[in-house]
Amino acid sequence: MSNSSSKAIAAGFETKTVAVGSAKVGMQVGGYGRPLVLFHSLLADRTSFDRVAARLAETHRVVVLDLPGFGDSDFVDGGLDAIADRIAAALKALPSGDKPILLGNGYGGFIALLTAIRHPDLADRLVLADCGAAFSDPGRAAFRGMSAGAEKGGLAAIADVAMRRLFAPEYQALHPELIAERKERFLAVDPRTFHAACQALATLDLRDRLASVQLPVLVLVGEMDEATPPPMSKELAAGLPNAKLVVVPGCAHVPQLQAPDLFLDAIADFIGARARL
Repeated sequence: MSNSSSKAIAAGFETKTVAVGSAKVGMQVGGYGRPLVLFHSLLADRTSFDRVAARLAETHRVVVLDLPGFGDSDFVDGGLDAIADRIAAALKALPSGDKPILLGNGYGGFIALLTAIRHPDLADRLVLADCGAAFSDPGRAAFRGMSAGAEKGGLAAIADVAMRRLFAPEYQALHPELIAERKERFLAVDPRTFHAACQALATLDLRDRLASVQLPVLVLVGEMDEATPPPMSKELAAGLPNAKLVVVPGCAHVPQLQAPDLFLDAIADFIGARARL
């Protein structure tokens, strides 16, 4: 997707900031209906939902977040708990008669899950795409390695590694323009935000808290995801009291970018959008 295409999609949404104390949370908001809040990945940003946001806005009031430290949202100290609390405060400040659906991808999935755990009355249901409850030892080491590499040579030094975690090599070879755009977006990430997130994810373990999540949950995972492999999603779904697991064929870590039609079809029934999507 070109930058001009991204801007065209974004033009249908209103850019907003919500004050949380002295800090702000940025977002784009568009559409009408039941609220649907989108949480982006660490290796991407809110534009990773550009291929699906306009279509989701045909049936829902879509809120595309800038997670703290990205875009128009201020950085927050205190790890993922503090991030979840800030997002919850921002969402509670938005006018809405209905509880939102929280949809997170990757890092955003962890934050959406943690937001629901820490604020159990906030959301109506969750869509958790390509995340989990905890990483394996090799997965934890990968975050430490990326952070160390970026500390030494900047984000550019690990940009190819980041793209491999988003997309399989075969897909990258067939879509060089998309990969160039996503690499540009990755290089714009605030290094402080990146390092803090890597540290948090390298130690995160939510497995003993999953039983508290009584909401309906749709757990999605790309069958070729190397960043958060399918066994993580299977463990997540098994630990949640009311969850369904769907494996998206042929996709890696960001199915909404790689195969938007497949992604929308996978979530349509769960979010109540089948009639229009």
